[in-house]
Amino acid sequence: MDEPAVIAHRGFAGVAPENTVAAAKFAAECEATALEIDVQPAACGTPVVVHDARLDGRRDGRALTDAAGLVWETPLEDVRAADVLDSGETVPTLAALFAAVPETMAINVELKNPGTKDLRVGESLPEDERSRRRDLWEPFVERVVDDCDDFGGEILFSSFCEGALAALRDVSPEYATAALVWDSLEDGIAIARRYDCEAIHPPRNAIAGTATVDERYGGYPASEPSVDVLEVAHEEGRTVNVWTVETWVQFDELRRVGVDGIIADYPGLGKSADRGENRSHR
Repeated sequence: MDEPAVIAHRGFAGVAPENTVAAAKFAAECEATALEIDVQPAACGTPVVVHDARLDGRRDGRALTDAAGLVWETPLEDVRAADVLDSGETVPTLAALFAAVPETMAINVELKNPGTKDLRVGESLPEDERSRRRDLWEPFVERVVDDCDDFGGEILFSSFCEGALAALRDVSPEYATAALVWDSLEDGIAIARRYDCEAIHPPRNAIAGTATVDERYGGYPASEPSVDVLEVAHEEGRTVNVWTVETWVQFDELRRVGVDGIIADYPGLGKSADRGENRSHR
């Protein structure tokens, strides 16, 4: 059985300050297959690496940064000075993060937000809405692609928003794309087909034949999936990378059924799964 690629979620956010240069370097040191990051614009439009719409989002009761306000309304210098989770690491620009990461590491750039509260997350859009959403995303996508073009390594773009994928296909169709699934596998598959995405990224509880289907996670309910996204995607030649794994048991379940990549919060989960498998055969 082929081993799944290990994709460091925000730079292994379970043990490193998420989406920072330090986290990116840590993921590289841990020999992750790829690094997953989130991008959105500061007030001037410069792409910055941060997940939440607000700089004062929460993580286990702690403020995400020591700054406040919507990222896209905050001056770049204030975003760059924001201390992430009291770590001493600050929010980087996309260009700064690329400069710190070896080109041997692949990067999954999630297009998180173009600078608006009006997002259509996880939806397969009606035809008359697609061009409007594409136009909303396109200026920001152009800025992101400019930074990505200076990086010599492999890049995969992903998004929960169809408009982002539509804009990317118009701006720079040579880049690989992935449709992120929220609460509808059918919508995710439809979007992946519409833009000929190279990959699809479902949540961990949306993979048929695993124990993870018994939990509610992300936007997906606790139930056996209505469609086998792994089978459909592989039949159509698409890679399946699953988000976000936190334990070696989850990792082992997903590896067992043959997913291609696992977006993980912690390093070493695959090795832990190996140890568990070895113990079971004693």
